[in-house]
Amino acid sequence: MTQDSLIHLDAIKKVFLTDEVETHALAEVHFDIAKGEYVSITGPSGCGKSTLLAILGLLDTPSGGTYRLNGREVADIGPGERATIRNQEIGFVFQAFNLIGDLTVFENVELPLTYRDGVSKAERRDRAIAALERVGMAHRVKHYPAQLSGGQQQRVAVARALVGQPSILLADEPTGNLDSKNGEAVMSLLDELHKAGSTICMVTHDPRYADFAGRKIFMFDGRIVDEETMHRLRHEEDQRLMRPARTAASA
Repeated sequence: MTQDSLIHLDAIKKVFLTDEVETHALAEVHFDIAKGEYVSITGPSGCGKSTLLAILGLLDTPSGGTYRLNGREVADIGPGERATIRNQEIGFVFQAFNLIGDLTVFENVELPLTYRDGVSKAERRDRAIAALERVGMAHRVKHYPAQLSGGQQQRVAVARALVGQPSILLADEPTGNLDSKNGEAVMSLLDELHKAGSTICMVTHDPRYADFAGRKIFMFDGRIVDEETMHRLRHEEDQRLMRPARTAASA
């Protein structure tokens, strides 16, 4: 772990247990994210990307291993303080936007600040407007999510993530519900935020968008692999899935 590491993971595991099945979603995951980095986590669907992001965002807990956030061992942090850290240090951007339909754009962005002590109404207003200006949505403050396009909703979601001035922005498939034009626009926005100093960790299955990051982490079957290994494993998996179809066609 380096001195400027914001996130440090060592041998992180996640096992989901049911009555009959034990599923290893993550196995021995190691990596660091430094302050100011832009990192993408990429790999095929079901490889553990979103599970990993949920652990990074304190929305889930690992089954084993060590996670340090800003130098603190996460396992030692209780539920109440975890909620405070999520509110103050982590900004979330989700694939489904997760805006509240009966709140205006301004109210959606202001909402995280209402859970903070000592933030006045005037300060909440100023910070919400400033966040909306950063994403080019200050002219839509009185609109409701249903009145916006998908790309506009995601911009508002990014503003909501930024309003609390978090240590890191976690983006889970931020372009997943967008067409290519709006997807490119949101990726350009994230790139601008990174250049302005934001630390970003993004999960995506799309290699085009993974390339926006300064560093790429590749995952396959719950493990971190190098790029060459991931392509080889994906090819082998594709060949395995195609084999039954070939057999049926030749029968």
